[in-house]
Amino acid sequence: MNQSIESILVPTDGSEGAQKGTRRGIDLAEKVGADLHVLSVVDSREIEPSLSSLDDADRTNREGVYEKRAERAIDSVTNPARSQLSGRITTAIEWGIPFQEIADYVERRGIDLVVMGTHGRTGLERYLIGSVTEKLLRTVDVPVVAVPPDADEIELGEGEYGDILLPTDSSEPAEAAIDWGISLAKVYDATVHTVYSVDTSRFVSVEETGEIYDSLEKAGESALERVRKRATAADISVAGSLGTGPAAQMILTYSDEHDIDMIVMGTHGRSGINRYLIGSVTESVLRSADVPVCCVPMEDQ
Repeated sequence: MNQSIESILVPTDGSEGAQKGTRRGIDLAEKVGADLHVLSVVDSREIEPSLSSLDDADRTNREGVYEKRAERAIDSVTNPARSQLSGRITTAIEWGIPFQEIADYVERRGIDLVVMGTHGRTGLERYLIGSVTEKLLRTVDVPVVAVPPDADEIELGEGEYGDILLPTDSSEPAEAAIDWGISLAKVYDATVHTVYSVDTSRFVSVEETGEIYDSLEKAGESALERVRKRATAADISVAGSLGTGPAAQMILTYSDEHDIDMIVMGTHGRSGINRYLIGSVTESVLRSADVPVCCVPMEDQ
């Protein structure tokens, strides 16, 4: 099944970290001919205390300063985008809690994909994911391409994803990511790399490890074969590999050794308590990857 990308949202606060994501979003929108939505959120939690003591006139003036800052952040995206895109460009400024306003915008506008940097001005930038990105991943029902600060700089119109890594473990979240990984590979004429980790580290006894290794290896080969078949049916080149050890470390090592351009992974479900879980492997990869990671949520159960 091909995943249609008709609208892409790039949130921005004008920071260097946000710009990493916006450039990738513009580039992808050009590649697929999607409409681009640019959203800047004024974080009301940060400014409300400073506004509460002002009279109406001064409050209005101060709010105008924040509005102008948000407008400049949007202009830094739309000015270069206009020379690149054939689709529509829609802009918006919202006031509120950033991740909530972004999620509301996604639902209200029927956004297909969010592309954003993992480090912005809002929240504690010292965290490797970034608080806005992390909270958004736990909330939205559409894929989010998280672009880390160490990702390569790209020139608009020249972004390439020649090698896409699609880890699998036979779980529902992993299965949900396959269609998106293959669709993105088709857009960029990329090779899909699929990996499965035979991780016996949680089994403490040698006897237990020996007994279960063969079954895990068999399950891994079956999972890899499913990805191979779906990629081949879409006329996509595919390479599969079994590995050993903790899954997140294996994924990151494979990515480095094979010059992967993007990792596509599933997150947990969108209903019940699972709505608030990213998944330990995906979260570990997000915190350490130096390439964009496309996080794909499961469909509602």
